[in-house]
Amino acid sequence: MKYTPINSSLFITNRKNFMANMKPKSLAVFNSNDIYPISADSTMPFEQHRDIFYLSGVDQEESVLVLFPDSPKPEHREVLFLKETNEHIAVWEGAKLTKEAALKTAGIKTVYWLQDLEKVFFELMTQCDTIYINTNEHYRASVETETREDRFTKWMREKYPAHTVAKSNPVLQRLRSVKHQIELDLIQQACDITEKGFRRILNFTKPGVWEYEIEAEFIHEFLRNRSKKFAYTPIVASGNNANVLHYIENNQQCKSGDLILLDVGAEYANYSSDMTRTIPVSGRFTDRQKAVYNAVNRVKNEATKLLVPGTIWADYHVEVGNIMTSELLGLGLLDKADVQNEDKNWPAYKKYFMHGTSHHMGLDTHDYGLLTEPMQANMVFTVEPGIYIPDEGFGIRLEDDVVIQEQGDPFNLMRNIPIEADEIEDLMNP
Repeated sequence: MKYTPINSSLFITNRKNFMANMKPKSLAVFNSNDIYPISADSTMPFEQHRDIFYLSGVDQEESVLVLFPDSPKPEHREVLFLKETNEHIAVWEGAKLTKEAALKTAGIKTVYWLQDLEKVFFELMTQCDTIYINTNEHYRASVETETREDRFTKWMREKYPAHTVAKSNPVLQRLRSVKHQIELDLIQQACDITEKGFRRILNFTKPGVWEYEIEAEFIHEFLRNRSKKFAYTPIVASGNNANVLHYIENNQQCKSGDLILLDVGAEYANYSSDMTRTIPVSGRFTDRQKAVYNAVNRVKNEATKLLVPGTIWADYHVEVGNIMTSELLGLGLLDKADVQNEDKNWPAYKKYFMHGTSHHMGLDTHDYGLLTEPMQANMVFTVEPGIYIPDEGFGIRLEDDVVIQEQGDPFNLMRNIPIEADEIEDLMNP
């Protein structure tokens, strides 16, 4: 890992909170992700399953966490199974977690090697009635690959068909959506790294640069600040490319007079940041571009104020739509007839602002969170309105990451990243 060690108190607290939601005489199992093959002997870089990381801090493959709060043996209430390391593995792959290192990382005293899993698991299953399996029920999930978690569930249900099965995911959706202060600090660090990347490209961007060159400047700054990668596939969209919401080719030259929409964020310690800024290739906005830009910024600022405890996600988006409608009328993109005759299922503003305004953020860029339940303090949301005008050759989106507070406006984790149009122009023209 590139990141500095995380205080194990985070993972100890997370496990305690999860186990407090478990049924009597039940255990829960969490598996690491696979290392996925590409072809020949090539593999994709390992990405730890966020749930086992959230509960243990273990960031390596072939790891299993078992939680059994009612175990008759105190040493079996929290158990880690790890891939046994040896000198050969250390030479070829680098050091893996030892039992001592696992205790320091996770705060778990009982650690077995993975080859003992079936034997120990049999004992544990004879002492419990219910097993929690870890499914992915995120509202955006679309998984075609059979995961390590899937294979374990299939094996467990065949071998122990008499046990009652429960789901970990509803518990994790609630727990992971409300952040511990240590998590907020890690997300802040990811945002601070993103800031460094953004300031770097403000000095770099000029007519004639290529989108992929800007992408390269970002990743250079991210890596040198202990981020291992982009938090998600970056969007560097100049001109009309900004009107393709998930444009990721980043292969066009940036032309004088155009805008560049930058949807880019660094990860840090598996935690995400999610930033969008829109900047002028030539260092100055036209009057029209600035008018639209300032309208988007006003929507963002007003939407942010709505993110308070008790807010319902669906109601919030209706209100943001009303704010956006007012701005579009002011820009002349809509008229009163458009609004009066709109389809309530697809309001008039959707022609220019067709996506949602906010999503949970944390260990995943689109993080866990139950959208039907009221917002709570210490949830982290993006705020990302946009106006997209293909006929005028540009699209503008602005996005910050904010923490809901018990009282008052949310705390902006991206408060130091330039966003005002005049400030961006000043920085691009020192």
